[in-house]
Amino acid sequence: MNISAASKAAGLPVKTVRYYANIGLVEAPSRSSAGYRTYDDTAVRKLVFIRRSRAFGFTIEECRDLLGLYQDQSRNSAEVKRIASKRLEEIEEKQRELQSLHDDLSHLVRTCRGDDRPDCPIIDYLG
Repeated sequence: MNISAASKAAGLPVKTVRYYANIGLVEAPSRSSAGYRTYDDTAVRKLVFIRRSRAFGFTIEECRDLLGLYQDQSRNSAEVKRIASKRLEEIEEKQRELQSLHDDLSHLVRTCRGDDRPDCPIIDYLG
């Protein structure tokens, strides 16, 4: 299938599919006699795998590692778990940071009168 059909099947923009091929995340596809890139079902499955991995926030390098493990039938699941556990810890840390921001901003919004007067705890805090 051509790049347009492959990108649609994988749920990725054409530009992203080209980028992944250019950086070697997926193998450069073969070309038709007319010079168009052609993708097979295996390539589309890899693109879907990468899309899903990126949705979890894995970096390109982590995707490269996971894709290598995906293709390795003799893989050790402990390595997959290590990579995923690291990402989970990063997500949990981000959640704590966001909760702290939420709590601080929520307090400031509650304490601001929001009236015609110029005094405002939000501005005071930011200043």
